[in-house]
Amino acid sequence: MGMSIPQCLGQLHIRKGVVGLATGAGFIYLLYKAIKAGIKCQPPLCTTSPICIARECPGPGERALPQEAPAPEASSVGGPKGLAIERERHGRDSGELRRLLNSLECKQDEYAKSMILHSITRCVYLLEAEASACTTDDIALVGSMLDDKDNSVKIQALNTLKAFSGIRKFRLKVQEHSIKVLELIASIWDSELHISGLRLLNNLPLPDYVHPQLRRVMPALMEILQSDYILAQVQAIRLLSYLAQKNDLVYDILNCQVHANFLNLFQSTQPGSLLFEVLVFAERLSEGRNSPHYRAVKWHYNEQSLHEALFGDESRLADRLLALVIHPEEEVQIQACKVIVSLQCSQDVGVRPSVCQPSRSYFNSGE
Repeated sequence: MGMSIPQCLGQLHIRKGVVGLATGAGFIYLLYKAIKAGIKCQPPLCTTSPICIARECPGPGERALPQEAPAPEASSVGGPKGLAIERERHGRDSGELRRLLNSLECKQDEYAKSMILHSITRCVYLLEAEASACTTDDIALVGSMLDDKDNSVKIQALNTLKAFSGIRKFRLKVQEHSIKVLELIASIWDSELHISGLRLLNNLPLPDYVHPQLRRVMPALMEILQSDYILAQVQAIRLLSYLAQKNDLVYDILNCQVHANFLNLFQSTQPGSLLFEVLVFAERLSEGRNSPHYRAVKWHYNEQSLHEALFGDESRLADRLLALVIHPEEEVQIQACKVIVSLQCSQDVGVRPSVCQPSRSYFNSGE
């Protein structure tokens, strides 16, 4: 039976008479043997701390298998024992997700909460039946972690909510946290939090009652778009593209203040993934501003607004678009052409909505 290092050293102390007779080299050898024996001891009893979800946590009084243990014997249904994923595949509940959720209810430090939430996220993705058996109270518990003072806990909670949002019956419950997520994005300048929060929002249908909050966070979304963190920029532009399809939000987006170098986002040196999303955004804004609903009102824009950067008299968007027509990536080329067509067809859309007129072209005749 294995012993812990303190037990091994205790036995060594009991035999101090023998050790006293040994030479210096002999003592070092005995100490080495004691430490080696301790390392080979079995691990402690399983606790409620987060563990690898692929290994089932044993019952009370049992010991967890060490990582170096031989492969578990095959079960009667043909799969190995002890694997939570295998147990679910054969219709048996491993209980792993429920244990993790229960442990989240207990008082934990920030690191433990972060790790537990990370494990819950993996469980939701991998243990479909167990995730579907969760309740709305479990979603509320995870959502309460958004109020934690530690950003890493907030980030993991956002990731967990996104995982649950993939289950149809939880979508409305997760959706209830949309306003809180928007507040976090607008009030905390943290790229990882922005990415997690925006990924969650992009995975949800945002109801109309969220629109007032969206208007308030629009400047923050525009700042994220103009940051230097590609993953956050892509998520921000996807959300803005979605919002550009809402008639009551088009003006709020177009009147948002942007930096003088906003059109740098259309440079061919930008990553193709970002360029494509920016071009989709421009096309949807062009369509939105040319809709009968939008054209029925005489709008006024700030001098440094997105509208002036993209569609104003001094805009150089046309030059950027023409350069992107020969971009190495085909999807960027195609999307650039779509934006050009949308701009060309916009001039007389108010008079003849079904026909694109060539008069007063957005582009110079020479181009």
